[in-house]
Amino acid sequence: MRNKNLKRMTIGAVMLALGVVLPFLTGQIQAIARWISPMHIPVLICGLTCGWSWGLGVGFVLPLLRGALFGMPPIPNTALPMAFELAAYGALAGLFYPALLRRLAGGGRLPALMIALVASMALGRVVGGAAKALMLAAGLISAGSPFTFAAFMSSYFVATAPGALIHIVLVPAIVTALEKAGLSPMISD
Repeated sequence: MRNKNLKRMTIGAVMLALGVVLPFLTGQIQAIARWISPMHIPVLICGLTCGWSWGLGVGFVLPLLRGALFGMPPIPNTALPMAFELAAYGALAGLFYPALLRRLAGGGRLPALMIALVASMALGRVVGGAAKALMLAAGLISAGSPFTFAAFMSSYFVATAPGALIHIVLVPAIVTALEKAGLSPMISD
């Protein structure tokens, strides 16, 4: 058990650090960052390899930490709703993957991994949009334009579709490599 906890802590710390550093690949250009969503990748990996609690924690802290350190994503308007979105990503991925592994026991890991990934990304975006709508209604954040259902669909699903495709290719490859190396506490030990 101690070995699993150490692995979770180490992988969680590495994923948090990667989440802080990866957006520099987009050159701090917000349009490209929204398109690729580089902070989402380590959160999904963390949830899938370390479990729901680590995924939730890393997901919630990452945008707030990065916003405080570098001003991107801007606090509170972008970072705060994003914290809820990424927390949902990590938590749901960490809940769905082991449940699907048990349910699809004979079907292999990849189908369980893909279903968990896609479901957590879709539901995480819904949580992010709901958090943004509630924060706007409560006056905690402001928006330049009205946050309608069309604006929600456009900003949370349409504009981020290329990044989602990148995640669907990249995240399973990384998680599978971590599992094969015995570095996924959810699978190993």
